[in-house]
Amino acid sequence: MTEAAAATGRARPVRHPGGAPRTWTVGRPTRYADPPPVRAAGPMSAARRWGSRLPPLVWDALLPVLLLVNIVTTSPAPGLPVALALTAALALPLLWRRRAPLVVFCLVAVAAFVQWLTDVQLPAAVALLVALYTVAANAGRRATLVAGAVVEAGVLLACLRWTADGAFLTPFVAVTAMAVAAAVLGMNVRTTRAYLAAVEERAARLEQQQEQQARLAVAEERTRITREMHDIVTHNLSVMVALTDAAVYAQHRSPEKATAAMLQISETGRQALTDMRRSLGVLRTDEPDAERHPLPGIAQLRALADQMCAAGLPTRLELHGGDTRVPATAQLTVYRLVQEALTNTLKHTPAGTHATVLVRCSAEAVTVDVTDSGPCPPPSGATPSGHGIPGMRERAAAYGAELRAGPLPGGGWGVHTRLDLGSAGEASA
Repeated sequence: MTEAAAATGRARPVRHPGGAPRTWTVGRPTRYADPPPVRAAGPMSAARRWGSRLPPLVWDALLPVLLLVNIVTTSPAPGLPVALALTAALALPLLWRRRAPLVVFCLVAVAAFVQWLTDVQLPAAVALLVALYTVAANAGRRATLVAGAVVEAGVLLACLRWTADGAFLTPFVAVTAMAVAAAVLGMNVRTTRAYLAAVEERAARLEQQQEQQARLAVAEERTRITREMHDIVTHNLSVMVALTDAAVYAQHRSPEKATAAMLQISETGRQALTDMRRSLGVLRTDEPDAERHPLPGIAQLRALADQMCAAGLPTRLELHGGDTRVPATAQLTVYRLVQEALTNTLKHTPAGTHATVLVRCSAEAVTVDVTDSGPCPPPSGATPSGHGIPGMRERAAAYGAELRAGPLPGGGWGVHTRLDLGSAGEASA
């Protein structure tokens, strides 16, 4: 593999030893040209897979069966009944060690004490270490300490009775080390189980949180698209209806004005389609024009005012300050607020109403005031029961602003808000 091939990211044939060439894409440098070899499953792997399929009860029964077989085959005939009974008392309770570890340990400890009283040495005494391991793996730390103390007392008694003179220390230390190893191994198993359970619980909780966040994101996006569609459709349809009425009224008296109104209707419809494609295009991966259409902003307020004038609502626009320092998202919010306010005025005020739009731009905030000379009380469509005013409040709240909409003291209707362009407003947006 050459440096040129790695830099260009083209496919190069790689010759394998003793095999045909293969083609690998080398878009970025890799350490090995060939994939790592796959090792065949050996006898150990097959045995491990076979053993994992067995139920736990089979493994629990394996030790008692081996101990009983050992006693039957190695014990002399005179002492066989006693050895067999003691071995069964020590080993058979291990069948239930997973269900009741403390009870099984007590039974095995009692059987071991009886064995010590009868002065019979049996290999089945190893069952006490298995019971101690089970307690450490399934019970708490206090139960493990108590069980360990019992086992250590048994070790001391056994070494005092069954060790030769002068050989007490070595077997005592050896058996004590075995008991400590069994307890430590069981505690490690219990800790590992608790850790894995905590990891699984955390993964499930994270998955649930991700699902909740996804649902919230979907609901938020749905609300945003609904708000955009409401503003686009309501505004443009209101303008088209007003222009159509004007065209019908003027078609006999002034055909030129009727023709101009029809052309304005066509232009408004095309603008509505463009706005809808821009808003819905982000949902489609095969929409090439979604990113090329610029978002409407403060610069398009002049065209919006001209459109409202053509629809029969004389609108005066005043812009103070440059819009170059206002972010695109804030400009879109200003445009939608003005559009919704003028649409409500167009829909719910009689002929002869005038509207005024005042926008003040600065590096810190954008102030929007939309007033009209319509009659009071306010029209029903502009009350909070509709979708217009709540949608405007949601847009303003994204920038930490409070939108006020209501009748003016001198008559008419007014909408006022101040969008904060600071760090808090941008983060909220």
